[in-house]
Amino acid sequence: MTSSQLGSAPADAVLAAAVELAREAALAVGAGTVGEYLGAYGEGDRLLTHTFATTQPGYAGWHWAVTLARAPRAKVPTVDEIVLLPGDSALLAPQWVPWHERLQAGDLGPGDLLPGTPDDPRLVPGYVQSDDPAVEEVAFELGIGRERVMSREGRLDAAERWHDGDFGPDSSMARQAPAHCGTCGFLLPLAGSLRAGFGVCGNEITPADGHVVSVEYGCGAHSQAQVSIPPLSERSGALYDDGDELSPG
Repeated sequence: MTSSQLGSAPADAVLAAAVELAREAALAVGAGTVGEYLGAYGEGDRLLTHTFATTQPGYAGWHWAVTLARAPRAKVPTVDEIVLLPGDSALLAPQWVPWHERLQAGDLGPGDLLPGTPDDPRLVPGYVQSDDPAVEEVAFELGIGRERVMSREGRLDAAERWHDGDFGPDSSMARQAPAHCGTCGFLLPLAGSLRAGFGVCGNEITPADGHVVSVEYGCGAHSQAQVSIPPLSERSGALYDDGDELSPG
């Protein structure tokens, strides 16, 4: 309840005067948890709500709301509704989030089962035409291939996630690499519309081995990486010093 509602001018005089009726109704539901009278506010024609503080433990900031109504030309109000409502300062539980939206990357463990949702925007039926040639290949095998394939939205979502991840162009490893994965012999390109942007690293020496990497990613194990070591003859200064010095005279 807001401060503007409490103390506002009641819309109906008959209903506004029925404070005791409202209190009795609140006591019938809340028993000994009905506290001081807080005020009333009109909710429409011949409809008004009286409010009372609650002393229920754990419900700080909540209040009892008793809505009264009366028929046209009637002089006797009737109780329409009795509820316990949160106010501006009430402590509320977090908003409920469906389980499939609560899951995060890495939550799935061995033996866990994650059922798919029929309306997942990342997937479309295999027979739906797509702008991805790889998807069209699967769709051609209707009855043999996969029942659902990734939609354009699903592919774009995956591409954005991979691009912004640890194996994307903005990672610290990529910024210090001598060249990009797009020119590396260890890159295994993906099939379909994502081929131009991503591949799988096949170099066991790198932390990206077996992971999807952006073609703009890179590391020090690039297949064309070279280290220039000048021959000994080009080095300046002594090549060997045994520590002995000839004493004068």
